[in-house]
Amino acid sequence: MHADAFLTAAENLPVADLDALTDGGGLVVVAPHPDDESLGCGGLIAEACARGREVRLVIVSDGCGSHTHSALYPPLRLRALREEETLEAVAALGLAPAKVTFLRLPDAGVPSSGPEAQAAADVVASVARESGAGAVCVTWAHDPHCDHQAAAAIVRLAQPKLGATKAFAYPVWGWTLPQGTEVGAPPSGYRLDVSAHVAAKARAVAAHRSQTTDLISDDPTGFRLAPEMIARFLGPYEIFVAMPADAA
Repeated sequence: MHADAFLTAAENLPVADLDALTDGGGLVVVAPHPDDESLGCGGLIAEACARGREVRLVIVSDGCGSHTHSALYPPLRLRALREEETLEAVAALGLAPAKVTFLRLPDAGVPSSGPEAQAAADVVASVARESGAGAVCVTWAHDPHCDHQAAAAIVRLAQPKLGATKAFAYPVWGWTLPQGTEVGAPPSGYRLDVSAHVAAKARAVAAHRSQTTDLISDDPTGFRLAPEMIARFLGPYEIFVAMPADAA
């Protein structure tokens, strides 16, 4: 199935309650970079927190790849900034700092296999057990970014240890795929109505100031989320595509 048809179908998945995703259990969100959690799952996190569910967030990379030519924000300072932004973002969604785990794998170099990937998968599985997770959500394996694909691979490595916990994928950069890109079978899964949390989600995204403003002013090559990209994620629904245990 081509990307345009897949994503159109994903935008028409059935609207379901939080319990359809989590089976009434906890939730683990796996984000390749600081900000992916707010873009793709901000409403989900806010809904689960509002309903008193146990929510955990795992940030996979150190986020140091967004501004590689900044003298004001060398890697360790940039990492600290992006982690601070993440904690501010999730606070807007109702999530406490203690519920966030930073794996600090190299931005643009997150492994998809091997010992480091397996160790990350073991952390995801452990966090899922601790939180009684009914669902783990991670970026879509067809997102055109190596770290997004690696994060999906890490969750696939974790799946044998997740038991009955379901896995879902949320597209982020997948919306930018060329129309004819082959992405496999048609989607199954759900849309979650997050309209009650759009304002909180907007605050969460805005908390990632290094990615949304000119805060880091000395790197003309630095990354910045385009306003139209942000706007795409501030609609009333979030999409969660079911991940079979043996496929992305």
